[in-house]
Amino acid sequence: MPAQTVDHPRPRPHWLQVITVGRSPRKTFIRIAILIPVCYVLFHFILLPVRVDGISMEPTYQDRSFNLVSRLAYLRHEPRRGDVVSVRGYAGYHLMLMKRIIGLPGETVAFDHGRVLINGQPLDEPYEDRTNWPSDWTLPPVTNSPDQYFIVGDNRTMPPQDHVHGRVDRNRIVGKVLL
Repeated sequence: MPAQTVDHPRPRPHWLQVITVGRSPRKTFIRIAILIPVCYVLFHFILLPVRVDGISMEPTYQDRSFNLVSRLAYLRHEPRRGDVVSVRGYAGYHLMLMKRIIGLPGETVAFDHGRVLINGQPLDEPYEDRTNWPSDWTLPPVTNSPDQYFIVGDNRTMPPQDHVHGRVDRNRIVGKVLL
């Protein structure tokens, strides 16, 4: 007759161990070892977390809200009119501007009493709420070079001199805002 083996139940881990490293510390540490490099690559090279600081993109993006910028968005196509993009600021790599593209390369952009004119034609801006919009921006026409885009914030109730807007080279556009 074969000998019978008796299975001894494993002792339950202490509640403090379960809270700190889980029921299986080895599996937990393996997960951590995998997650750290994946998160590093994801949030430093693919998706950049950005915080809105200011009211220039209201009401589309609120002051102090967090968003993600996809650095891969423009691998297959160039930025398009209406895209909200993150632009590398003038003060270094860590300062990013969040703006909307309204003018494409080679186009002439002007503002006439709050209306955007592209090559002399009014631009339809469905993202703009014109019901409570006292914008009176009147700016002379500027023409983008073949590698420039015209960017502006959505909050045009601010005076134009208090607003960062204008032409930006393609190489300063970091990616497209996702959220």
